[in-house]
Amino acid sequence: MSRSGVAIAITGLGLVSPHGNEPGAVFEALLRGDSAIRPVFPELAKPALAASAAFDPAPWFSKLQLAGVDRVSQLALAAAEMALNDAGIDGPFDEQQGERVGIYVGCGMGGAGALETAYRGGASGRVPPLTIPAFMPNAPASHIAMRRKVLGPVLTYSVACASSAIAIAEAAKAVESGEVDIAIAGGSEALIVPGVMLAWQAMQTLASAPPQAAATAVRPFAADRSGFALGEGAAFLILESAERAAARGARRYARLAGWGSSCDATHLTKPDAAGQARALRAALRMAGLAPAQVGYCNAHGTATRIGDPIEREALAQVWGDALGDLRVSATKALHGHLLGAAGALEALITVLALQRRQLPPSMHADEIDPACQLNLVRAGESAAPALEAAVSSSFAFGGTNAALVFRRA
Repeated sequence: MSRSGVAIAITGLGLVSPHGNEPGAVFEALLRGDSAIRPVFPELAKPALAASAAFDPAPWFSKLQLAGVDRVSQLALAAAEMALNDAGIDGPFDEQQGERVGIYVGCGMGGAGALETAYRGGASGRVPPLTIPAFMPNAPASHIAMRRKVLGPVLTYSVACASSAIAIAEAAKAVESGEVDIAIAGGSEALIVPGVMLAWQAMQTLASAPPQAAATAVRPFAADRSGFALGEGAAFLILESAERAAARGARRYARLAGWGSSCDATHLTKPDAAGQARALRAALRMAGLAPAQVGYCNAHGTATRIGDPIEREALAQVWGDALGDLRVSATKALHGHLLGAAGALEALITVLALQRRQLPPSMHADEIDPACQLNLVRAGESAAPALEAAVSSSFAFGGTNAALVFRRA
């Protein structure tokens, strides 16, 4: 139950992901431990790995509509439409309805494809005239609004890896306060282009592996981890009050019971355990739960040398003696790091884990780093018959931390 006593229901799910576009099938792929990480851009000097989404825009856009619409907006609109359809919400909205709907989108980098094309001069050697509206980070939210005639708040949050988790929390606040009746909340990212890949390689945060070992290259919490692989996609959740959902007979996947955010205020790229712990405590406090009552954590788990031990320390600070009972997985090992969309995809996975009482495994950590000792979910250990509450964590460059706590419907 939120601060105002308004229970926030999750009534629709939609995604375009490296494992596909159907939530149930995507979750099954994760349960099997299927990796979507593959070699990309063989022309680059250094081997590159990423998890791309197979996506055809044709069902969602005509050729004329696609002019000036970057892939990041295409993915977002498709995922948001699927979430709304899943929730049984038809559109476009009329004026009265549209004023009571809000859109809350996380996007870290905007239209990376449009920028890449502009820098390279386009097919004709000229910069395409619609580069700016294609690139702007708020374009995904705007395209969803135009398609469904959403007239309420249409907002974009760009907080690096925490973007879409923050967007979901802000959407919940709007439902809780009565500002909107329906919130379309999630994130989108489409940044698998050579320029972005080179920039991340320069930071030395990406996993290194020969092409034949791409599928197992990302190893969160493992002693031999070497970093993450970029992923792309979009994920959206439909939020509304549990009372409204019940009145219209909507399916309720889970409840968003608490959310918390904080800032490390210490370093742009080095995480801080105390800051992460503040966000986790705030989310638990709002949810009215003790740490021991939360049975599963979908960890941020980037598989970086610095990040994983700090995340483990943050969990230890909050869970204390109950840490051994908290089951943990980092699904980035399989779908890659979607940056601005990571929090939304991982929140969606967490919601399905709660609904089905099954946990996706944390893959490829054959030997856990002693500094990262956690109760990792192993392949074949997915059953969680008593699971009642779960948390999804997102910790970003810039020091912003976000935690979302979900409970069974």
